[in-house]
Amino acid sequence: MINRIRDIRLQKSLTLADVAAACQPPTTAQTIGRLETGMRNLSLVWMNRIAAALKVEPETLLRSEAIEPARIVAVLGENGTEAARKPVEAVLPHALSADAPWLVLSVEASSGEFRAGDQVWLRQHGPEDAGKLMNRNVLAPQPGGRFAFGRLFEREGERVALLPPASGQRQVVVEQPAWLAVAEMLVRKL
Repeated sequence: MINRIRDIRLQKSLTLADVAAACQPPTTAQTIGRLETGMRNLSLVWMNRIAAALKVEPETLLRSEAIEPARIVAVLGENGTEAARKPVEAVLPHALSADAPWLVLSVEASSGEFRAGDQVWLRQHGPEDAGKLMNRNVLAPQPGGRFAFGRLFEREGERVALLPPASGQRQVVVEQPAWLAVAEMLVRKL
């Protein structure tokens, strides 16, 4: 098995020293570098420490040698498209963060900015986080196994109000939602 510590660290824009300091207990940048390059064996204890420091699931740090991973080979910047300084393994965005559970909303019919076939990946939060999720697209459960989806624009006590994505639709008020899931990633086939 090959580890992906370096690839994940670079995609999170962290230095060796950042990861070393985030480890519990803290370690040295040199130790992290040796673990990244395979000069030191990645034990289960180290895997758990580094995963916690990078805020990912421990299994995300490993990949099979038999499967060729996707690589970041080019970068689109202000001056156009350029070759990446060094090809880096592309780690799926959902693997880069283990903060809260992921939920997926599948779009079957176009609505507002969302097209049929889209997948909206959402991160689940407690209802107490509603204030931090204002003006973001959220999914909220309703009684009877139903859901409401739209831009969170109002919170009053234990009630939230959402504006559906399509224009001309009325706001939806959800009383005491058990949780809210904020849209963080849109997957769309081209």
